[in-house]
Amino acid sequence: MKAAIFTQYGAPEVIQIVDTEKPSPKPDEVLVKIEASSVTRADTMIRQGVPKFGRLFLGLIKPKNKALGTGFSGVVEAVGSQVTKFRIGSVVFGEKLFSEGSNAEYLCMSEDLVIAHKPKSISHSEAAPICDGFLTSYNFLKDIAKIKSGQHVLVNGASGSLGSAAIQLAKIMGAKVTGVCSAKNIDFVLALGADEVLDYTKVKLDELSCTYDVVYDTVGKLSYKTFKTLIGSNGLFMTPVLNGEVLWHMLWRPNKVKFAATGVKKTKELKRLFEELVQFFEQGKLHTNIDNTFKLSEIKYAHQYVETGRKVGNIVIKNS
Repeated sequence: MKAAIFTQYGAPEVIQIVDTEKPSPKPDEVLVKIEASSVTRADTMIRQGVPKFGRLFLGLIKPKNKALGTGFSGVVEAVGSQVTKFRIGSVVFGEKLFSEGSNAEYLCMSEDLVIAHKPKSISHSEAAPICDGFLTSYNFLKDIAKIKSGQHVLVNGASGSLGSAAIQLAKIMGAKVTGVCSAKNIDFVLALGADEVLDYTKVKLDELSCTYDVVYDTVGKLSYKTFKTLIGSNGLFMTPVLNGEVLWHMLWRPNKVKFAATGVKKTKELKRLFEELVQFFEQGKLHTNIDNTFKLSEIKYAHQYVETGRKVGNIVIKNS
């Protein structure tokens, strides 16, 4: 089978498409023929080996795990002897997490991990990126911020995969939502359900007179001066992007500044959030926005596109 790998940290050009042996499922695993997978900002950071302290887990000099990609959607082609939740022909989607390897033609994973039957109402391309944007943002909004109806939430990076998911989820949870994006994406963010949208090229966020109950910086761009102003004395700042400034203020203001890596949560907790998201999609309350689609052979260009910072929604790799 063909798979995308990287054997050294660096630019998108380090990605290789190789022929490798098709995996065989263990007793508790399913073999999935992948129809679509995702490329995320996190994938590009893993490929680059940034932030540098992340290499303590990823590999100091070169990557321990050469495989790329986490989100996927496809069809079960074979099942292990102990599998009970899926059968050959089951249409599934999910998240491979830190074992990675979804940017390939096939993958194996345990039926007890983050995998479920794909809702019939969404395509493989729409299903593949769900766990990046929606699972991550749902963890922040529900488990970390514990959003309550009527609270005011500001989402920075509102047009990206995490931001577009957060807008929809926060509205389902009853919050008033302000999105922050560029002028060209204002209509898109309003269509997602945002109550108001700020153009970051025209509005100085650190000079706003209002404060927010929760500030969710999906892209890790807000300075301490800015988010301190935005949350005032009673708000919460949270981000999935860890840097030195965030780490410092987490240590000094642990109840006001939060970082989390959703993928390291306990599998039981991830599956709980994932199953709730599946219900929202089945009910038609959420939808995935696809910015661009690439072939597996074009994956380096997908990484380049993500790194421009201009994507609106999600990037998908199609195998057929």
